[in-house]
Amino acid sequence: MRIIAKSTLKKFWQRRAYADAQAPLESWHEEATKAQWNSPQAVKAQYASASICGRNRVVFNISGNKYRLVVEMQYQAGIVWVKFIGTHAQYDKINVETVNDD
Repeated sequence: MRIIAKSTLKKFWQRRAYADAQAPLESWHEEATKAQWNSPQAVKAQYASASICGRNRVVFNISGNKYRLVVEMQYQAGIVWVKFIGTHAQYDKINVETVNDD
């Protein structure tokens, strides 16, 4: 899969408060880059704890559910758009289906 935009992940873990997210996010990025997710079921097969949401959004639990990563999947194009990364508390304040719609 092609991940857009890793820079969002980097900006997050470069903040001192979230430095512990670097290794788990880099691991997720590496696994996602190698993945061939062509359906929500393919994502669930690799990440059973992932939440499949509306508008092709998927929520991944990062670092034992300390952080939440929201992406938009374009399965046929092989693209994963990073839409949100934050703490569980920050995640609770967003709408998964509309966060960072540009």
